[in-house]
Amino acid sequence: MTGRRRSLLVALAGALSALLPALALSGFTVDDALITARYAHHLARGLGYRFNAAGPVTDGVTPLGWAFVLAPFAAAGPLAALAAAKALGVVAWTLAAGALALAIDRASDRPVRFAALALVPASAPLAAWSAAGMETGVVAALGALSVALPALGSALAGAACAGAAAALRPELLPFALVVALAAQAAPRAEGAGGAPPRPERPAWARALAALALAGVPFAAVAVTRLAIFGRAAPLAALAKAPDAALGARYALACFLLTGPVALIAPVAWRALPAWPRGLLAAIAVHFLAVAAAGGDWMPLSRLVVPALPAVALAAAHVASVADARATALRISLALAGQLFVMIRVGPTAARVGVDRLRVVEELRGALAGAEVVAALDIGWLGAATGATLVDLAGVTDPAIAALPGGHTTKRIPGALLDARGVDALVLLLAEGQALASPWTASRFARGVELHLARLPGAGEAFALAAVSGVPHLRYVVLRRRAAEEGAGVAPR
Repeated sequence: MTGRRRSLLVALAGALSALLPALALSGFTVDDALITARYAHHLARGLGYRFNAAGPVTDGVTPLGWAFVLAPFAAAGPLAALAAAKALGVVAWTLAAGALALAIDRASDRPVRFAALALVPASAPLAAWSAAGMETGVVAALGALSVALPALGSALAGAACAGAAAALRPELLPFALVVALAAQAAPRAEGAGGAPPRPERPAWARALAALALAGVPFAAVAVTRLAIFGRAAPLAALAKAPDAALGARYALACFLLTGPVALIAPVAWRALPAWPRGLLAAIAVHFLAVAAAGGDWMPLSRLVVPALPAVALAAAHVASVADARATALRISLALAGQLFVMIRVGPTAARVGVDRLRVVEELRGALAGAEVVAALDIGWLGAATGATLVDLAGVTDPAIAALPGGHTTKRIPGALLDARGVDALVLLLAEGQALASPWTASRFARGVELHLARLPGAGEAFALAAVSGVPHLRYVVLRRRAAEEGAGVAPR
């Protein structure tokens, strides 16, 4: 078999190892994906970079620029933008996984290196998030290329991919810098016909160029944010203040369940060359950065997904120098954690998109005519109504983001609802809870919803309009009573 044909087959195997599970979990999404989609829709309509059509320009999308990528596909509405984002994520990750497989193939001559490739199809986080409609699929692809391209002889191209990933996801900056610097120790490609590579710039100059490629995009985004919005960090960082204890637990759980267990081989580390040691350092730095950022409320380990391709490549390098039986044990343990997530969470994750669309269709009528709707989960609402939305989490609203509390526990003053002209509330019932009578006695899912339900006069001001029928997404739509109605008027 020729070298070119063999490389093609290896790349195809890598691409399929990413594509097939992504298709199986393609129904997964999260509410935040539709937030970006609404920004993209307003851009497509020529209304500017704003969440509400008549509202201010706000920094409600952490990956600055992602909404502009989706805008050409968003003219038909947020759901069209979401579909485009899902397709872009799957395609990008599939292609990058092909390059990752080639890098794994070059890790050594030992067949055991290919065992590390099994970490890709077994990963529910990689599969689900590539198709979620967030930027995560594209960022995972950039993360894969940032480690695969140096292994294939293009260290600076890898650094550029790392920089693009960090520009989209700020917590990736430490990973990007370490990977870019470590890649300078990756084996250099041979010249044509097997000749030695051409002389390059001094090592210090290459390292400086790599660090610039990895860090400048992040800095450019921060400066742009500062100039436009008055703060260098994304608004989500203000709305969701980090909690170190939660972050540490999140990072530990991700470490145990997403594949890095395959890397626990201290004896083998000493035999590794500088490049794979750099991969290990980059992975460790990223998990520390995720812990410092306070983790994430979204399911399936979203924040560590971009580093998981590096885990697979590093595992191949560790397998190339470690005892074969120990390698089999480590990879088996890593796969056990991954398959536990795939089996336990995968089927539920695959139904999320269908359930969200059902909620949109069920409650669209109950929201008809509303002009200002307040809710915590504003993504699906943006697909159900063109009304102005008051974001009770503060992710798209600087004034609410600055209020005390986490993004699900903001202490919203009752006067804010009146000041914003809110004529509809949408609250989520706690899992397994039925709607009580009066509705204010119900047990709602998040702190901000409980707080609003207990505000004095809430029951007199808002009446029940509808409840969604999806068992685990029991959203309650409440409409403001007419001014002339009294407290004893029956709910709608």
